[in-house]
Amino acid sequence: MLTLIAFIIALGVLIAIHEYGHYRVAVACGVKVLRFSVGFGKPLLTWKPKNQHPGQETEFVIAAFPLGGYVKMLDEREAPVPRELQHVAFNTQPLRARAAIVAAGPVANLLLAVLLYAVVNWVGVLEPRAILASPQANSIAAQAGLRSGDQVQAAALVGDSMQEVLSMEELRWIVTQGALDSKDLQLEVRQIATNTVRTVILPLSSMDVREADAQMFRKIGIGVPWTRPVIGDVVPGGAADKSGLKKNDVVVSIAGVPVADGMQLREAIRASVDRDQSLTKLWRVQRSGQTLPIEVTPVAEKEGTNWVGRIGAYVGAPPEMTQVRHGLFDGLWRGVVKTWEISALTLRMMGKMVIGEASLKNLSGPITIADVAGKSASLGVIQYLLFLALISVSLGVLNLLPLPVLDGGHLMYYVWEGVTGKPVSDIWLERFQRGGVAILMAMMAIALFNDVNRIFGSFL
Repeated sequence: MLTLIAFIIALGVLIAIHEYGHYRVAVACGVKVLRFSVGFGKPLLTWKPKNQHPGQETEFVIAAFPLGGYVKMLDEREAPVPRELQHVAFNTQPLRARAAIVAAGPVANLLLAVLLYAVVNWVGVLEPRAILASPQANSIAAQAGLRSGDQVQAAALVGDSMQEVLSMEELRWIVTQGALDSKDLQLEVRQIATNTVRTVILPLSSMDVREADAQMFRKIGIGVPWTRPVIGDVVPGGAADKSGLKKNDVVVSIAGVPVADGMQLREAIRASVDRDQSLTKLWRVQRSGQTLPIEVTPVAEKEGTNWVGRIGAYVGAPPEMTQVRHGLFDGLWRGVVKTWEISALTLRMMGKMVIGEASLKNLSGPITIADVAGKSASLGVIQYLLFLALISVSLGVLNLLPLPVLDGGHLMYYVWEGVTGKPVSDIWLERFQRGGVAILMAMMAIALFNDVNRIFGSFL
């Protein structure tokens, strides 16, 4: 139920803001707006505000089908317009006014994202500190010499200026940009144990990244914060319980190999199998001031095409957290920068998908959005606001794509009209419209297929 409510609220807010952008600029340009609708189909709620802008008698509607909305304006292309009202029809407006009205919807979504990111920056969010866990063996981070307990103090894509890294989330975002753009990453790290500072270069340009997923971060070896190698809640009857492990046990070593953090402990557990056979290993744990030897036999489970070990217990203590908060102007500027970076990365990824350099699995549809909406809402207001900001950026960027059925397609027509001095002919409009619908339907089909795979793949 929470997922459905969070999804509906998210859709309602984002669609209303998008359509309000069109509506507000249309009114400012003197165009008569007949209807402002959030949703399609049968109207559930209809009203006309008493105090509207002079000349406006807009009907506001909330309709039954929430996946979209529209602003209906007076337009001679849709119905005859009396001579005395032709000056307030959309199609009679100057080119710059029509372009501004069309562009206002996506721009409103981008401005909303800036505001939401700014609010999160002002309120503050609790995030893990950028202290690295043990990188996976043979990962880029391991080969570059990064170690457990390295705290990343600053980072930059090679060629850019160094910027302070305040949390693991900021570091993950910079790493994602570098991997998807095939740019090397420069890190300034401090080893907490020795308090020494050094510079490390991650050669991300050598990676062939087609999809931003968990496997990408495993190959890089960065993304999981440092945690103490502690056993948490133990499942009764599980492998940990049968072996004699207890909550709050600190793992010192496994098979004689020292364990530095929770990440290394998880990887050691996963590797305690030989195909589908479990391997028993000698653990040494600290419990109540004593070091105890315990033989642990994980359960072998299938994960995709591989077999991994599981012990039936929470592994690793909670990471060290830090409160990330910014002042009024800094928080607003960071909101602008974040919105710009996500927009630019989204466009680059779309371009790579078109030319085959990125996987179409990166496309997501309403099922994934609904699932993430529910999860983010359950984590609190701040996470839900971050989710809304991300989807608002995506909606703004998507609508600016030069597809005939989207706002970007209409802007493309206006560019043609501005260059040639005449509008696109009705014949070509119809052809472009059909092509745009076909492309959009194909994108929706791929996104829906990806949704089903992500959410229900394990059940098929």
